[in-house]
Amino acid sequence: MTQFVIRRLLLLIPFLFLISVVAFVIIQLPPGDFVDTYIRNLEMQGGTVNQAQIDALRARYGLDRPLIAQYWLWMSNLLRGDFGNSFLYDRPVAAVLAERIPRTIALALVSMLVTWVIAIPVGIYSALKKYSFGDHLVTFLSFVGVAVPPFLLALVSMYLIFDNTGFLITGLYSPEFRNAPWSVAKFLDLLKNTWLPIAVLAITGAAGTIRVLRSSLLDELKKLYVTTARAKGLPEHRVILKYPVRIAINPLVSTIGWMLPAMVGGEVVVSKVLNLPTTGPVLLESILSQDMYLTGAIVLILSALTIVGTLLSDILLAAIDPRIRYS
Repeated sequence: MTQFVIRRLLLLIPFLFLISVVAFVIIQLPPGDFVDTYIRNLEMQGGTVNQAQIDALRARYGLDRPLIAQYWLWMSNLLRGDFGNSFLYDRPVAAVLAERIPRTIALALVSMLVTWVIAIPVGIYSALKKYSFGDHLVTFLSFVGVAVPPFLLALVSMYLIFDNTGFLITGLYSPEFRNAPWSVAKFLDLLKNTWLPIAVLAITGAAGTIRVLRSSLLDELKKLYVTTARAKGLPEHRVILKYPVRIAINPLVSTIGWMLPAMVGGEVVVSKVLNLPTTGPVLLESILSQDMYLTGAIVLILSALTIVGTLLSDILLAAIDPRIRYS
């Protein structure tokens, strides 16, 4: 097992290198660059830029160099722990992300936890009560949750809350608490503003998870080891929780590798709608403005989360299922 973990960690380096090449190429595919976007926005506001200023801007951001030279500059800085300078914010990329990544990961982890808290008991109930009224209701709500986009659910929920209570959920804190020192009141205000994005991400995530768990558990309940356990006289709750649920939960554990980055990526539009200071709006703005260093850094971080999350899911699978071993 130790050799397996070390081998996977060593593979992380070439994987990230290949991902960095692909990400850099994709970022360069749209026509133009950050300077073109900057000039276009400036002209829309009535400003003008001469050719000398354009050349100076390209030289300042290193956009006058060949693509290979730009990539080499970016990678050489990455190896020194420098993500480069954001064109859009005119600040180091590391400083921009340091403010937002902890909030994003915290939001994603809490949303994932709430997703499992909702999905696991509801999925078990739906499988055990197959074709009952409760199962049909859960199935209907699950299909609605899968079909409705998270941003639409966020918009409708925000409107209904504001229309009925007059409270507008936007940002992490209310205006009076944004610059206030930490206190119990500020923490409660944080909970008051973050419960909606957590609920939106958790509900949309739980909808698909419930369907997966229900399907897996129905397959396990038909197997002979469940019949044998019941024939031995074991209590029903022990038969269900100790054996089939333990096996049926494997697909959930195996999706940790993409679930965390999917949560981070899925909150892009939700965060934009609710005005949350996470990486979602930053990623969207950096793509639209072709800020290659900021976009590339976020893509690399999401890729690293995917690889590390996959490794974590493999380790957890080996821990909960004795049939899976990596020796």
